[in-house]
Amino acid sequence: MIRVNDIYKSFGKIRAVQGVSFDAPDGKITGLLGPNGAGKSTTLRILYTVLKPDQGSASIDGADVVTASLQARQRIGALPHGAGLYPHLTARENIAYYAKLCGLDDHTLQERVESIVDLLEIGDFAERRSKGFSHGQRTKVALARALVHNPQNIILDEPSNGLDVMATRSLRDLILKLKDAGRCVLFSSHVMQEVAALCDDIVIIANGKVAIDDSADGIRQRTGRDDLEDAFVRAIEMVGPE
Repeated sequence: MIRVNDIYKSFGKIRAVQGVSFDAPDGKITGLLGPNGAGKSTTLRILYTVLKPDQGSASIDGADVVTASLQARQRIGALPHGAGLYPHLTARENIAYYAKLCGLDDHTLQERVESIVDLLEIGDFAERRSKGFSHGQRTKVALARALVHNPQNIILDEPSNGLDVMATRSLRDLILKLKDAGRCVLFSSHVMQEVAALCDDIVIIANGKVAIDDSADGIRQRTGRDDLEDAFVRAIEMVGPE
């Protein structure tokens, strides 16, 4: 379970996150939505311990992301915005290297790497160096790297960005399988169709604040809009200017 409690984060005079709170429980898919600059990526970076909040707290399965950051990292698999692969390593080597960093022994490492390569259909380019990969190929390898250590909590920042139709369908199927396995899935997306199809709960952030936190049906009802995209826009309007 991922828990965020009244977090604040500023960069100089820019107040990126202002009192954001929400829970992302196990066995559910939680969507984190908002316009560009709303504070989504800052919130996600705090959760996977790249940034420290100025105020408030966040935890992964009870491990505080600041005071117990190593334990928190061990419980998450993160796909940040931008794959960040090592260009001179092959796809398989990128995945295996991350598995090693996560402490997997050699036997388990090999089993997990082969399993995730098959699951995400990376085999055709697994032995190629990642330099020169298409955007979709980089995303697949980065996702494999995030899942190779079998984490309980998965944080995905716009995971379908750059994927073709078939790869996007496969990704959605995988996310649903993770949910059915009791995992906690938190992901950011701008694709309303994807959000409507996958999310149990949706947290909409605007101007660094939570505008609304509810199910898709609950958000439609509270905003008085039948279309989820219209409801998203209305929820942001309800927050008003900073």
